[in-house]
Amino acid sequence: MTKARTHRLPAFWMLLLVLFTAARADAQEPRVLNQIRNLGNSGGSGGGSDSLRRRNKNEDSITITFRYLDTARSYKLDSSVTDFYQRFPIPKHHQFLGNIGSPSRSILFHPQQGGGWDPGFHALDAYRFTVNGARFYTTTRPYTELGYVLGAGQQQVIDLTHTQNLKPTWNMHLRYRLINSPGVFNNQVTNHNNYLITSWYQSTNRRYNNFFVIAANKLNGAENGGILTDQNYLDDVRFTDRFSIPTRLAAGSQRTRGFLGSSSGLVTGNRQNDFHAVLRQQYDLGRKDSLVTDSTVVPLFFPRVRFEHTLHYAEYKYTFSDPRIDSAFYNDAYGIRFTPYTAPDTVFLRDRWRELTNDFSAYQFPDAKNLNQFIKVGATLQSLKGWLRDTLSWANISVHGEYRNRTRSQKWDILASGRLHLTGWSRGDFHAFASLQRLLGTKLGSLQVGFENTNRTPPAIYDTRSQFYLDAPKNFFKENSARFFANVYNPALRLALGAEYFLITNYLYVTGYRTLAQESAVFNLLRLSARKTFRVTRNVYWDAEVWVQQQAGNAAVHVPLVYTYQRIAYQGNLGFRNLSLAVGLEGRYATPYKADAYSPVIGQFSYQDSAQIRNRPDLHAFFHFRIRGFKAFVRAENLNTLRFRAPAGFREHNFAAPAYPYPGMLIRFGIFWGFVN
Repeated sequence: MTKARTHRLPAFWMLLLVLFTAARADAQEPRVLNQIRNLGNSGGSGGGSDSLRRRNKNEDSITITFRYLDTARSYKLDSSVTDFYQRFPIPKHHQFLGNIGSPSRSILFHPQQGGGWDPGFHALDAYRFTVNGARFYTTTRPYTELGYVLGAGQQQVIDLTHTQNLKPTWNMHLRYRLINSPGVFNNQVTNHNNYLITSWYQSTNRRYNNFFVIAANKLNGAENGGILTDQNYLDDVRFTDRFSIPTRLAAGSQRTRGFLGSSSGLVTGNRQNDFHAVLRQQYDLGRKDSLVTDSTVVPLFFPRVRFEHTLHYAEYKYTFSDPRIDSAFYNDAYGIRFTPYTAPDTVFLRDRWRELTNDFSAYQFPDAKNLNQFIKVGATLQSLKGWLRDTLSWANISVHGEYRNRTRSQKWDILASGRLHLTGWSRGDFHAFASLQRLLGTKLGSLQVGFENTNRTPPAIYDTRSQFYLDAPKNFFKENSARFFANVYNPALRLALGAEYFLITNYLYVTGYRTLAQESAVFNLLRLSARKTFRVTRNVYWDAEVWVQQQAGNAAVHVPLVYTYQRIAYQGNLGFRNLSLAVGLEGRYATPYKADAYSPVIGQFSYQDSAQIRNRPDLHAFFHFRIRGFKAFVRAENLNTLRFRAPAGFREHNFAAPAYPYPGMLIRFGIFWGFVN
């Protein structure tokens, strides 16, 4: 059994924390000196004059915005409390395997897009911190937010965020998140740790920008293979404690409890670690200017040409281990055979990858006063090395281009981009995207139409050299997916309509526990969506979201015909100026369909055509409120599991996948507290 290599992030985290503390102390020094001077100038009154000084009403105010790495648009923090899923790791349109932190997948059909190299593990993507999702802040004062979510059975989510400008042109942002939950059923424990560090520095003359990102994820999830279905254990009074229901894997596991949890309790399961470090530097050529006011001179700079270099280093490690093997199950499901003389003490699979990417790009700004209008061209060199059954390496070269024009009048928003892979692992892959959006007026809203096309090499797990390839040797072709979409948004009516049409060739999928397959026929899928907010009374609102999906052809895809999310709530302040309140009911429902199964050893959702999932509508009651920077969420979830026939109680479980039930009713409590330092 190979010993896992120690992750190098904690030492680097501590180093940055020391540097950050020193920089913050340096930034705070002038404030301390001013306080000392004020004490010296207060005479013999012992500071009495300072206590009578009128308080600045803006002393606790803050202006904070953020942007993402590949966009210049600024965003503000969301202070609303109505939608809990804005702060919950699992999106509301995902199905997950019964425990927070467990594998999840969208109920809505979404083929993989983007092209290029892909390791092939996406069941835990909802819990990852990513480089594209990293925020770069600008703030007038240091800001900290502490988040804590506690659920039944010692489910815990801890989310800590801090950002501050070390200098007027340099911001640092730190974020840490822990997700830990023992689960309701046997061997269902999850323990995820996520780290994110961003830095954004801009020179005083505004010519130079430096973006730095560290994003790291340690995702640990136990696997039980689902509950046994040969008997109706959910209705058996002897299994009131759901932990005692027999499961396919890890039989006889002991329940692990404890504050903050520990990944050491994970014996049979998947460990997925990834680490990303990105350094992007930009230098602009253009025209200097200034804005003169009564007391200050504000320097301005209008770029015409920008040169950009991006260096991206990443490591990926995917591991499955089971020291308590059931030889019959592994033989039947995965074709792993053991003999009395050669049987190992564990099942152990691991793929490791290392990636180093250099990208050079050049921008041209036709309108120097509009950074949202530009032409961009570039080339990328990706050095890729993998440790699978063999040691593999590639040098991948790709070229890319982009045109963007978001007009200053805000009426037009045009985006066209493309990438073509020339050599290496993903030679011949491409990704093209085009979108055109037009503001029709303040009453009519906006209209968007677009197109996306991806031609991609099969993921690495479809390569026979992967340790997770447990099928017979096969050849796979590139998968091609095209998506056409249109969206209409009318703010006056609080209405959004959308349509998406997918056309897929050589669709890749998994069936059974280990069979990798490819759909030979072309198939298409149409999805329509509608979102509308109704004002029932002065302070009662009904939010309705509906998706309709219809597949044409006999491809290995099953989706519900209709999926809907509904929420009705009182939203107001009950006459208190600093209170924001939302209380009501929310639910979601998918029409019966043959939901994908799950293969625990290879960590993939798999197509199945035998068991149909017929669930009750999920029903949750909630009480959310905000008082200034303090937000609280109290929720009673899965009320739909209540039944009155014997054995009565919250025992009518819905299913996320065959053999994977959701838990019964649970109480979830969360707080998020923002501080201006």
